[in-house]
Amino acid sequence: FHHSSLAPRQSTHLTYTMTATANGHAGKRKADDITLDEVDGFSAAQLFGKGVCYTYDDVIFHPGHIDFGAPEVELTTKLTRNISIRTPIVSSPMDTVTESDMAIAMASVGGAGFLHYNMTQDEQVAHLKVVKAHRLGYVTRPEVRGPDATLAECDALATSRGFTSVVVTDTGIVGGKLLGLVSSRDGDLAMDRSTKLKDVMTEAADLVTGKASQDIDTLEDILLKSKKGKLPVVNDKGELVGLMTRASVKSKKLLPPPGAPSLDKKGRLLCGAAIGTRPADKERAKALAAEGMDMVILDSSQGDSVYQIEMIKWLKTNVPELDVIGGNVVTQLQAKRLLEAGADALRVGMGSGSICTTQEVCAVGRGQATAVYKCSNLAAQFGVPIIADGGIQNSGHITKALTLGASVAMCGSMFAGTTEAPGEYFYDNGVRVKKYRGMGSLDAMAKGSDTRYLSESGHLKVAQGVSGTVKDKGPVMKMVPYLTHGVKQGFQDMGAKSMEHATELRNNGSMRMETRTGAAQKEGGVHDMHSYKKVAW
Repeated sequence: FHHSSLAPRQSTHLTYTMTATANGHAGKRKADDITLDEVDGFSAAQLFGKGVCYTYDDVIFHPGHIDFGAPEVELTTKLTRNISIRTPIVSSPMDTVTESDMAIAMASVGGAGFLHYNMTQDEQVAHLKVVKAHRLGYVTRPEVRGPDATLAECDALATSRGFTSVVVTDTGIVGGKLLGLVSSRDGDLAMDRSTKLKDVMTEAADLVTGKASQDIDTLEDILLKSKKGKLPVVNDKGELVGLMTRASVKSKKLLPPPGAPSLDKKGRLLCGAAIGTRPADKERAKALAAEGMDMVILDSSQGDSVYQIEMIKWLKTNVPELDVIGGNVVTQLQAKRLLEAGADALRVGMGSGSICTTQEVCAVGRGQATAVYKCSNLAAQFGVPIIADGGIQNSGHITKALTLGASVAMCGSMFAGTTEAPGEYFYDNGVRVKKYRGMGSLDAMAKGSDTRYLSESGHLKVAQGVSGTVKDKGPVMKMVPYLTHGVKQGFQDMGAKSMEHATELRNNGSMRMETRTGAAQKEGGVHDMHSYKKVAW
């Protein structure tokens, strides 16, 4: 600001009308004796209309006016045409990211998970059943065995999952009649590891149990007052419904409040899954829908194909209860064809994931910020939300994706290495890690994901992704609430009170933004430190 005189003056309320010039050159507009640059940042339409594609780090938003608190920001959003979620974050259908544990965790914190399809139909259906049967507060996938199982199997479980106790039922699965419980103390001194569990277990009559009709708080009180480590929960017939543990209750109390979960119309956890576009995938879709799947992703790196268009039309006709998510796309022409076919949401992103090499290998793709903005503009005309898939590394990237037009951010690498991600932890040079790989990596293709890249099993395979490891990141149940609050703080700084308000500010040009040079990006991060420890939360 520039004052023509340094003499004291009375305070005057000034109103400015900011109008960009047609050629984008900066101009001056005077109001009393104070002048503002007419172009102070660009609207989204101006910034993304220059013939250059940008990714999230290239773009920086200008702050807006704050007249509300961050907790007041409302992030409830549309995941698909007919499904809304409270938390605008979902997990990617990758075989090192989302199986039943991740889907349960994501729905528990108000988001959603999509089961990958790099497995058999029966395996995918089994994971879906686990999600739909899960009751909040219970242990996810408790280890249950039949009476004739051996202590050697318990030893294997202790190594693979860290479980030292096993529930024994007559059928060996949840839903069977509870017979007993085997803890580490029951069999730790038995030299013969082929000893059967029925010979060492604590009988059901001697166990403290909970009733399925009791609420979670009551069951937790029973467990804590009993001073036991495990509380099997049974129905009126004595059949095992679930398991609560002292460790899980303690962990729950140390985690941030998860908020309201994402539920389907029957009160079960919301869950989606990915399928392909092959004829066999039609039967897979029917089988998943029969078990209560809420939405399906047609998983393809390049979704603008006759195969996907035909599959969308077939699903809308033959499995109409499913919401269909098409993609992946990065241009308006791609999006238009899938939307006209009847897609209920679109997945946007190509080659922007941390393990994806599609842009490098195939020379196709688009900067993710540009792709999200362009595709969301078109999808809005159809009343269909888009999912920003790929390139998410922090809460700032989620904020940018949502304010540029995405309804939901899909995370892969962010959630790889978490407690709920598939796979076992191991140590690499003293660091606790899990495997993480792109679905276009040769490792994943060998297991069947080559259909995602329109590759036939007998043809040469060219990798469009890599395999590697990621550090242990702890539980998603802890990560997502912090990410969500970070997004709310970003919305507050921009002056956006909700997803709808952000859309309004973007469309009317009030939301201003610029691109950053490499030096500006460096300055925006940690710099000029001899040493530091970066802790996200």
